[in-house]
Amino acid sequence: MSNSDRSGSRLLERAESVIDALVPLYPDPRPALDYRNPFELLVATVLSAQCTDAMVNRVTPALFARWSGPESMSAAPLEELEKLIHSTGFFRAKARYLSGLSRMLAERHASVVPFTMEELTALPGVGRKTAGVVLSACWGGDAIIVDTHFGRIARRLGFAGSDDPERTEREIASFLPSGRWTLFSHLLNRHGRAVCIARLPHCSTCAIASYCPSRR
Repeated sequence: MSNSDRSGSRLLERAESVIDALVPLYPDPRPALDYRNPFELLVATVLSAQCTDAMVNRVTPALFARWSGPESMSAAPLEELEKLIHSTGFFRAKARYLSGLSRMLAERHASVVPFTMEELTALPGVGRKTAGVVLSACWGGDAIIVDTHFGRIARRLGFAGSDDPERTEREIASFLPSGRWTLFSHLLNRHGRAVCIARLPHCSTCAIASYCPSRR
């Protein structure tokens, strides 16, 4: 890609065109995870690592019926937590994360999910992606949410050049103004799941193919 195409104004113009094209296709770009409060979304997002949202949504009703908040979940036996979340994969590590973050919420935050990136990412198992999901969906914040799908589409579209999530976040933030971050994140995520899939993207039916330097 030429230097002129990589300039901030060109990138912003193309990003806005991509947003305009995708909004009609994904008019409700909210998290696909089921939740009733910030704690449930936090837990569900931790469970969604290396797992589909559909599978997480099948697991969480029984999980939250058993342990509905940080205090109760922090006291849950690890073996029982592991059993309930087994189908989400990496269940032992995830059970430790849920137990640890629940304990920290109960002891340091009066069982209230924090609303800053710094406090959220200090919780066990919570990275910037998970924190961004919670901040944007529950606390009205704006975040660039770099998951696998977003990162792949951002690289294919020429908006990012690295597969490192934090560097991708910085690259997007360098040209896209805050206020568009969450929308852009969810639109690219949904498009990555539905059309611009990893192994065989459906370029012939892609609504944003004309803006994509990687189209086949």
